[in-house]
Amino acid sequence: MDVKSINNNWLNLGRAITLVENNYEEGKQLLQQLSFETQTPVVGITGPPGAGKSSLVNGLITFLLQNNKKIGVVAVDPTSPFNYGSLLGDRVRMSDHFNNTNVFIRSIATRGSLGGLSAKIYEITDVMRHAGFDVIFIETVGVGQSEVEIAGLADTTAVVLVPEAGDEVQTLKSGLMEIADVFVVNKSDRDGADIFIKNLNALVHQKPSSNWSIPVIKTIAINGTGIDKFWEGIEKHNAIKENKEHQILLLVEKAWQLIQNEKMKQVNKHALMNDLKAHIDMSGFNLYQYIKKYFN
Repeated sequence: MDVKSINNNWLNLGRAITLVENNYEEGKQLLQQLSFETQTPVVGITGPPGAGKSSLVNGLITFLLQNNKKIGVVAVDPTSPFNYGSLLGDRVRMSDHFNNTNVFIRSIATRGSLGGLSAKIYEITDVMRHAGFDVIFIETVGVGQSEVEIAGLADTTAVVLVPEAGDEVQTLKSGLMEIADVFVVNKSDRDGADIFIKNLNALVHQKPSSNWSIPVIKTIAINGTGIDKFWEGIEKHNAIKENKEHQILLLVEKAWQLIQNEKMKQVNKHALMNDLKAHIDMSGFNLYQYIKKYFN
């Protein structure tokens, strides 16, 4: 498959993603054709479960379609650690836009990744950058502070919170606080929203000075309130050129993740489970001795 064949062709793009996601040789060859000069902005939408991330993405799509934008969405869905199945919920969460010719929505499973993303998200995003979109949104699972890896992927990271998180606002400094380029307080019509936003603004101002002042935006996703301000914040951040050192740090993080995934690809969880079943009842079983065979 040629890179040019995926430009504005959703059928070919879907096939390309499948090739990459399943580690087929044709997918590997496609990745090596990619140009890293493509500037399509990638926006990560992250935050705890129940914050309304999907509703916000839905609202952003509606807003951008009014301006004839072409939008790509990657919705990362959780994989069960017990049966390895995944509820790929794009049709449910964004059903209003699923058949729109200017919108491409793809759900992918985490497949055991702990950081709120899929192991193949880097490759899939790079492929989508070549498909002719004006913007690409990546919605994470929402598993808490371990999803900070989104910062190594997205050009702009939006952290979505709700007023009920007010009691936990101090803990944000060590996790999501560090990765946010834009804060969104969704469901801001609820009690305590104004106090929460005031406290969040105070924390934002405690960050070291930089060329970007992090906005805190109020939204009510279900009726579209604040969506225009949310997009305005994203656009303003995208217009800022990160310094070379920051770009290199992000590239190092991306390369490290890709190398780690490649090194781990020979470890299959299904096979591991079956093998452990055969060993766990043996006399003197020791987990650390057992895993040594994977270190070679």
